Amino acid sequence: MPLPEPSLWGLIARGGRLDVRCIHGAAHSLALGALAGGSSLDCSLEALAGRAVMLATADQFTAALAMLELDGIARRLVLCPPDIAPEHLPLLAEIAGIEAIVSDDGAGTRAIPGTVAVHCRPGVARAGPDRTPRCQTEWVLLTSGTTGLPKLVVHTLASLIGPIKPNAAAGAAGAVWSTFYDIRRYGGLQIFFRATLSGGSLVLSSAGEPVADFLGRVGRHEITHISGTPSHWRRALMSGATDRMRPRYVRLSGEIADQAILDDLQKCFRDAGVGHAFASTEAGVAFEVNDGGAGFPSDYISRDGEVELRIADNSLLIRSPRTASRYLGPGGDLRDPDGFVDTGDMVERRDGRYFFIGRRGGIINVGGAKVHPEEVEAIINRHPAVLMSLVKARKNPFTGAVVVADVVLRPNGCNGAGGGLQSEIIASCRSGLAPHKVPALVNFVGALAVGGAGKLARRDA
Repeated sequence: MPLPEPSLWGLIARGGRLDVRCIHGAAHSLALGALAGGSSLDCSLEALAGRAVMLATADQFTAALAMLELDGIARRLVLCPPDIAPEHLPLLAEIAGIEAIVSDDGAGTRAIPGTVAVHCRPGVARAGPDRTPRCQTEWVLLTSGTTGLPKLVVHTLASLIGPIKPNAAAGAAGAVWSTFYDIRRYGGLQIFFRATLSGGSLVLSSAGEPVADFLGRVGRHEITHISGTPSHWRRALMSGATDRMRPRYVRLSGEIADQAILDDLQKCFRDAGVGHAFASTEAGVAFEVNDGGAGFPSDYISRDGEVELRIADNSLLIRSPRTASRYLGPGGDLRDPDGFVDTGDMVERRDGRYFFIGRRGGIINVGGAKVHPEEVEAIINRHPAVLMSLVKARKNPFTGAVVVADVVLRPNGCNGAGGGLQSEIIASCRSGLAPHKVPALVNFVGALAVGGAGKLARRDA
């Protein structure tokens, strides 16, 4: 197996200034320079050389330290987000051929019979580790958005950092990145790489941390770049604490970025650039859009570059060196015979742009007619009193299903009682949608559930 040239740590070290570049968690901070002469692991790197390792820590901070240490050392590194169902771990470990599990709980509750338990601490010991790469590490990420067993998606360091120019990314030296994502998910991992490879620092979120507290913390660290899903950002706007930070760049990904949320963020952060990116765990990062508009220009389909886009049956297909190589175990083929990954994200062309209208697997069937929930949500979210919405199906004896919407109002909006607000929202849908797509019912709710990947939790009524 070829050696990486160089490993993740080798690329980071090239950026220099390790003593002033930091990773900040909710409870711990560490300068990258501390890892140059020490290790966060309770065993030698040699003991993990060439092994398949599962990273299953509770804390993002310890996960970050372990990832910095294990690329180029472990043969395979499986990243387990903290919300993974415990009953799935043994089977995932079996599929991936796991030989060691890195955990940050002293009791070793993540241990699985037949594997070596390794403890990762939120600091370093003077161990003088030899960071010479031993092998090219396979990075294995878990898919999100399913209640069943996640798929195991295999990347290399090269495919993961393909969109990033080490030590030359936006902001470069002195940039401070943050993200609402967990860095063990694809979207968060991209920000982890951008921060560490751009010569900057990183502020991690913490599970269960109130949004306002997180925004206050990133503000104290004077972050310059921050990312999240549209749902993350709508919850941030609802918190009333966005004035605690002053980013230079705000990024959205993971869900459809409709015009309403793009406009809201540009209004909130007047001095910042606001952009959105399209990426998936399998396809990698395909493109960024920084012109302030939802969707993407239609000439992206024909433009030259290492990323090729294709539209087939209204679905976006991607071919690039940033895509994953394969699934481990069951999961089917990742690419088609031409090397394209079918994202399952449906698009529609209007006025020289392609707009995302929803997922192929999320269609609501109303009497045989198709409805993409996200398309209806984009209309509802335009209403000045609406912050966010969730459109779903409700069973109906005549049509099989009807469309209903749960709506969260803006903090300074009316309470929805009286005033005909439901009627206004339904009227706006009637003016912009086919009749079968118009919600039969609008419910006002205090909040909407967001899953571990930062996306709206979608369930039928």
